[in-house]
Amino acid sequence: MLLKKHIPISYVFGKIKYEMIFVSIYAVIIGILDEDFHEDISVPLSVPMILGTAISLLLAFRSNQAYDRWWEARIIWGAIVNDSRSLTRQALTFVHDPTFSVEVLRWQEQFVKRQMAWCHSLGQALRGLDPIGRCRSLLSAEDLHFIEQHDNKPNALLLLHGRDIRRWLDEGLINAYQHVQLDETLTKLCDSMGKCERIKNTVFPTTYSLYLHLSLYFFVMLLPFGLVDYFGLIEIPLVIAIAAAFFLIEKMAVHLQDPFENKPTDTPVTTIANTIERNLRQMLDDQRPQTTPEVQTYYQM
Repeated sequence: MLLKKHIPISYVFGKIKYEMIFVSIYAVIIGILDEDFHEDISVPLSVPMILGTAISLLLAFRSNQAYDRWWEARIIWGAIVNDSRSLTRQALTFVHDPTFSVEVLRWQEQFVKRQMAWCHSLGQALRGLDPIGRCRSLLSAEDLHFIEQHDNKPNALLLLHGRDIRRWLDEGLINAYQHVQLDETLTKLCDSMGKCERIKNTVFPTTYSLYLHLSLYFFVMLLPFGLVDYFGLIEIPLVIAIAAAFFLIEKMAVHLQDPFENKPTDTPVTTIANTIERNLRQMLDDQRPQTTPEVQTYYQM
């Protein structure tokens, strides 16, 4: 996720450098043809103006739809934060063991650490990275062996959660009502995982993106012809500036529409998972060193 400050200009314009090279060369050629060879190559300014207005509306719609996808992903991960805290609180307070046995305390700690691992695993899986690389230290050998046999690692971790809750019920550590409450929280986490997977696996309509991209290039190629009669060689910087604005808006939409692609514009799932881990460790009263967020200059992952 991009932060409000310290965004380098090289990052912003680096996204459209090839487009701007093309536009610059094209605008210079049109300007030279008009200035030195006196070619009558102009068109009425109203033509690119009408096309530009139409493209502006399409870009606004595209940007809005892309932001909706990004914002939905952020809302989902906000729910994951809340549900992870709720699940941990329930696991630590519902389990009633009058003997305070070490075994039950170990089960609770393993359960909470598995939830930390689930958050890390889900974020990495959505980005197409190793889903267990960041959470090996949080899982027992048995849990690791179990999830390695599954394609969907986060789903396997939720299955282990469900088995633990069933064992607590069978051993009388929780009652039936508490079992239902815990299972409902697990279901919410599973729903959030499914929503993230839906966003990840649903491609933004490619034909819409392609037609808009081609229309944008057509507008940029037509624009110098409408400006050259009025501004002469000054049309070159004008065309470059106008084209840059349009291309930047298009690129912004392209990056926002896919919030789990391991880019600076992503939903910051790693930062959120680290926050969840710190919160849950404090609930466990774990005083060992905790995962600290990576320091970035202008974005969070």
